[in-house]
Amino acid sequence: QLAGKWFLVGMASRCTYLAEHSHRLEATVVTMATPDGQNLTMSTLRKLDGMCWEIRQRLAPAAAPGRFLLKGHAYNGKVDVVVAETDHSSYAILCYQRGRSISVKLYGRSSRVSDAVVDKFEQRVRAVGLSEDVTYYFPTYGFCESADEFHILDREL
Repeated sequence: QLAGKWFLVGMASRCTYLAEHSHRLEATVVTMATPDGQNLTMSTLRKLDGMCWEIRQRLAPAAAPGRFLLKGHAYNGKVDVVVAETDHSSYAILCYQRGRSISVKLYGRSSRVSDAVVDKFEQRVRAVGLSEDVTYYFPTYGFCESADEFHILDREL
């Protein structure tokens, strides 16, 4: 039910890189699919230094419904991904946890979501111990449509 196109609307994280570069956030679109009915694939399109990049990831299902595992590369370690809340037609709130570090992302079927959805996102952010000073909202314009073959990062498991 998560399949299809999603826009990254907001993110809450204590990531220092994000804090230092928040003024450079770029419009981000994600296409999710479940090609085999179990694994969740995510294809993320965003700009980096003016070029459109595609980042491909595959998340394996975890023990419970709505939970996935993204295996890390080298030092990154694994990331637990939980679909915290969604109505599938307009928004999805996902929580990402690596070790003791947690982040929350708000995706919308359009680049803008209702105030009620933003409130749900901000409540979830507070519930995991984050605050508005580490919450960032993404631009609603300037989306990439595609990336050429030289700008694809394939993070398949």
